[in-house]
Amino acid sequence: MTKLELDAAARTRGEELVLDELFDLRLYERLCAVSRGGLSEMLNRLVAVEAKHYAFWQDFFSLKRSRLDWGRRLKLEIVTIVCRIVGPSAVLLVLEGIEVYGIRKYLTLWDTYRDTPFGQALKDTLMDEFEHEDEIVSGFAGRKINPERVRGIFLGFNDGLVEILGAVSGFFTALREPRLVLGASIAVAVAGAISMAAGAFAATSSEREIQRIQKGKALFLGRKKEDEDSSSSVSTGVVVGVSYFVGASLPVLPVIFGAGNALLSVIAGVVAAVLVSSVLAFLSGMDVRRRIVLNLAVIALAVGVTSLIGALVHQVWGVSL
Repeated sequence: MTKLELDAAARTRGEELVLDELFDLRLYERLCAVSRGGLSEMLNRLVAVEAKHYAFWQDFFSLKRSRLDWGRRLKLEIVTIVCRIVGPSAVLLVLEGIEVYGIRKYLTLWDTYRDTPFGQALKDTLMDEFEHEDEIVSGFAGRKINPERVRGIFLGFNDGLVEILGAVSGFFTALREPRLVLGASIAVAVAGAISMAAGAFAATSSEREIQRIQKGKALFLGRKKEDEDSSSSVSTGVVVGVSYFVGASLPVLPVIFGAGNALLSVIAGVVAAVLVSSVLAFLSGMDVRRRIVLNLAVIALAVGVTSLIGALVHQVWGVSL
């Protein structure tokens, strides 16, 4: 096979691709070791497919990489630990997250290199990724990631985190008293969780009703209708409400343990935002850095605006003890 003449950008892309394939291979091997039965057999098949891809791309780019960088090693350890603790459901969720990320990565490369020698090799691997690996995973079990459920969990968590972090910052600036800040923040968190749950329930109920009407129409006309989401409106509302309250609780915890200002709440919020953004980016295939920067920018805006409002309230109306 003729090797591709690489410029600096292509070589960087190639190294990233080889390391990604090595990461997937090492992860499948780790997960296979902690799995049993049919899941272990499926992972063994994925190991064989991934080993082929890893060897192919090393040869194609003339890049021999046998060791992961520190970021991927850390990611490998974290994912393995989570899968050990949670079990098969987490393993399948991770596999689908990798699939989404892989599709996004390869399609981006395809758009760039489709008319080069790299394009044909990429096309062959794309076919293998999109058909062979998907067939292996689908043959074991149906899709485990419920997009609506994932969206509800992260929507609720992120809203709770940002809203209450902003509230804590504003309350501290206006009230200057931890006990009042704690009481006000808990009240806002509870009210927000109930509001989010009710809103999710109402929205999902309306959506389900429309789906039922469309399904009835399709059946009457003799048309095949796609299966609708089986999750109930009540469960969706509960998931969103609980996720909101969990996210809202993080900025409040430092106040419960005696924090006298919003600094520790902001730090807790930033750490949580980075973790949540990383998980969400992994599951959705979005660029991790972009997602983290976007979420941190929203948090900075919320904290800045609410702190300014709190300062104005304190200055203009003299709210203090």
